[in-house]
Amino acid sequence: MSVVDLVMPKMGESIMEATILKWHKQPGDAVKQDETLLEIATDKVDSEVPSTSDGIIDQLLFNVNDVVPVGAVIARIRTTTGEAVGTAQPPASPVQYQAPEQAANRDEKTVAASAASNGHSPSFNGNRFYSPLVLNIASSEGISMSELESIPGTGNEGRVTKKDILAYVAGRNTGGYQVQDSGKLQKTTEIRHQEPVSRSQQPATASQAPATISYSGKAEIIEMDRTRRLIAEHMVRSKHTSPHVTSFSEADVTNLVQWRDKVKAAFEKREGTKITFTPLFIEAIVRCIKKYPLLNSSLDGDKIIVKKDINIGMATALPSGNLIVPVIKNADQLNLVGLAKQVNSLADYARNNKLKPDDTQGGTFTLTNVGSFGSLMGTPIINQPQVAILAVGAIKKRPVVVESPHGDSIAIRHMMYLSMSYDHRIIDGALGATFLTAVANELENFNPEKEF
Repeated sequence: MSVVDLVMPKMGESIMEATILKWHKQPGDAVKQDETLLEIATDKVDSEVPSTSDGIIDQLLFNVNDVVPVGAVIARIRTTTGEAVGTAQPPASPVQYQAPEQAANRDEKTVAASAASNGHSPSFNGNRFYSPLVLNIASSEGISMSELESIPGTGNEGRVTKKDILAYVAGRNTGGYQVQDSGKLQKTTEIRHQEPVSRSQQPATASQAPATISYSGKAEIIEMDRTRRLIAEHMVRSKHTSPHVTSFSEADVTNLVQWRDKVKAAFEKREGTKITFTPLFIEAIVRCIKKYPLLNSSLDGDKIIVKKDINIGMATALPSGNLIVPVIKNADQLNLVGLAKQVNSLADYARNNKLKPDDTQGGTFTLTNVGSFGSLMGTPIINQPQVAILAVGAIKKRPVVVESPHGDSIAIRHMMYLSMSYDHRIIDGALGATFLTAVANELENFNPEKEF
């Protein structure tokens, strides 16, 4: 009999930890190879982790809602054949649900080796461990190691998690943390809502008792689900990170609309998938990125990283109302049929919660269609670490002035507003407006005789 260690799998280049949502098995239960053992969640998608072998569950080393680093041992399985894997210890008796101290120490070494091989070095300070993700956030926010040591941790053994450091960053910017005489940080009480304070009242100080939460009239309190909390964190972090500028343009997309109406039945019959406007928008964006590659970049300190791969993220609404951004990899290498199939399959996976972690990784530019819900235009928030996001509004028929060699005339045309938010640290207004105008021109000059 041997013991097999099941480790938290790597689920993408930038994902260094995951949250355990549910265990499908308990100690003593039989499990088969490839049978789902647990469900996990990253800041991108939810996933199922299968068992790597047949056997009996010996130990579950983490609890539900624990945040676990990639590479850490999360469970042990007793097998009846084969050799012990790695440095697995003999089965413990009695079976324990919490991770023993020895396992936690070994997990730290495992994570360190795994992260080092990917160019990210976790840090150990005394008895405290910092994941590469936490260190990256600390570096980007200018948090020193001594300051990092003072942040209270809610993770396993008091570790600082992503949620802790993002809460600290937000609190630091709004005065939500104060330094005690001992040099330790103390988080002030967060107030969801309170009655307006009159001008005659003095501002609250740290020495005063926390204000009592009160609500006027009738109210319903709804706790955010995990996805909504992550979206909120991302949006706040993006606004703290990038100085947003938004430019607007409009495009006469009559040719594009008429072409789609003409070919959509034949397209679906021949290709087995529908032709929507999204792949047509992506095709135009890709052409313009090739002309203006700085829009396909990111910022690393004082270095601008221009990406050679063009990976277009498309914001997709989920049935729950939350938003997710699956990514079309190497969109510049796909023709219109290939783009249409990718768009439809990723949208279907998103709606049915079948996206894999890799499906949301590596985006370099994002498109969001606010018009699908009736909006004429929007001011989208940049999907970090990208530097721009383009929103397309609803296509509406409007009377417009049409210029021709024979003079001007008023005609009914299909018009659409475009808006693009961009990071003013890298993209100046001239480049942002030029790129947006180029996209609008691509859509206006769509070939009505285009073949697919």
